[in-house]
Amino acid sequence: SGNQAFDREWFENEATRLAKAGFRVMALAAGITELKDEKKISVKDLQNLTFLALVAMIDPLRPEAKNAIKACRQAGIEVAMITGDHPETAYSISQQLDLATDPSQVITGADIRKVTKELKNKQQDSINNARVFARVEPQQKLDIVHAMQKNGHYVAVTGDGANDAPALRAAHVGIAMGKQGSDIVKETSDMIITDDNFASIVSGLEEGRVAYANIRKVIFLLISAGAAEIVLVTLALLSGLPIPLFAVQLLWLNLVTNGIQDVALAFEPAEGDELNKAPRSPQEKIFNKAMLEKVLISAFVIGGLAFLTFRLSINAGYSVEQARNFTLLLMVLFLNIQAFNSRSETRSIFNHNLFGNPFLLFGTITAQLVHIAAMYTPILRDVLHIQPVSINQWFYLLSISLTILLVIEAYKFITMKQTKYSNQKNQLS
Repeated sequence: SGNQAFDREWFENEATRLAKAGFRVMALAAGITELKDEKKISVKDLQNLTFLALVAMIDPLRPEAKNAIKACRQAGIEVAMITGDHPETAYSISQQLDLATDPSQVITGADIRKVTKELKNKQQDSINNARVFARVEPQQKLDIVHAMQKNGHYVAVTGDGANDAPALRAAHVGIAMGKQGSDIVKETSDMIITDDNFASIVSGLEEGRVAYANIRKVIFLLISAGAAEIVLVTLALLSGLPIPLFAVQLLWLNLVTNGIQDVALAFEPAEGDELNKAPRSPQEKIFNKAMLEKVLISAFVIGGLAFLTFRLSINAGYSVEQARNFTLLLMVLFLNIQAFNSRSETRSIFNHNLFGNPFLLFGTITAQLVHIAAMYTPILRDVLHIQPVSINQWFYLLSISLTILLVIEAYKFITMKQTKYSNQKNQLS
C-alpha cells in the first residue's frame, strides 16, 4: 500500500520468471506528462511514471501444432519461429513444441544486428542452427530469409502482419493467415491459409506431394506405352517384316489402354509415406534418371516381346492379319498390367489395396471388355482388322504379358535395396 521505491531487480526477475513460463509480459505504469507531439512519443516523454503491475498473457498452443512440426521434421523440413516476444517466452513455447532443445538455438534481434554484415555476405552456422528468433525487427525478418536462401535453403514464410510483407515477398513461398492476416499480407503472399492453422500447411504439403507423385505416374504410363510401340514398329522395320500394327490399331490401343487408365491414375490415393521422404530439389526434372530407366526397361520388354510374338506367329504359319490380331491383344494386356505397375514408383504392386483406386480397377476392366466386345462386333472387327481368339491363345498371350509385371517388380526390389544400402552407408560415414 502507498508508494514504494521501484525495485528493479524484483521487476526483472519476475518478468523473466513469467517469460520462462511462456507468458507474454506487459508492464503497466501511470503518470502525467506533457507531450510535445502526440503522434511521436519517445522514451524521453515517459518520465516520472509510477509502476503499477505486470500483466501476463498467454496464447495457448493449438493441440495439433506439435505433431505438425514433428511431421515437418520427418519430411525433411526444418521449422523456425520468428517472433518479437521476449527470448525466454519464445524459448518456452519452442520447448513445448519440441522445436528447440537448447538455449543456444535462440537468437535475438540484438545478436543479428551484431552480425548483419556477415549475415548478408556469407553463410552463418548460427543462423542455420537457430530454431527461434526472438525480439526480431521487421527488417531482420527479411535478413533471415535472405541468409537462409544464400545458404541453399528453399524458404517458406508465414505471417499475418504488415511488417511480415517484405519477408513473405522475398521467400520462395509466402503464406498468409486468412483470418487475422492484413490485406497487404494476403496480396503479397503466394498462398492463404483460411483457418490460420499451421497444421493445414503440413496437410497441404502432403497433398502436394501426392499430386506430384500422381503426375509422375501418369507420365510414366503414357511415355512407356508410346516408347513400347516405337520399339515394336522399329524392330519390325529393321527385320524386314510388315508393319505389326496399322495406324487405326495403334489409335485403338491408345484409346483402350490410356483413355481411362491415365485419368484414373490421377486419383491414386496417398501411399502413406509421403511425409517420410526427403524433399526433392526444385531443379529436379519430372523425367529424371529413375523415370528414364523404368521407361527404357518397359519399352524394350513390352516392345521386344510383342515383336517376338508377331514374328513367331508368322513363322508358325499364321497370316500377317492373324499375327497383328495377336500382337494387338498382347499390347492391350501388356499396357493394362502396366497401369497397375504405375501405381507406385517404389512399392510392390502386391502391397497395394486392389480396391484402393476403384477408378483404375474398373476402368481397366472396362477397357479390356471393350476390346473383347470389339473382337465380336462385326463393324469394329472389320475396321480394326481383329477377330476372336481361342482360350488357349488367350492364356498364352496373358502369360507373356505378365512378364512386364515381374520385370518391374524386380526393378523396384533392386532399387529399394540399393537405396537402403546407400542410406546405411551414409549414416555410417
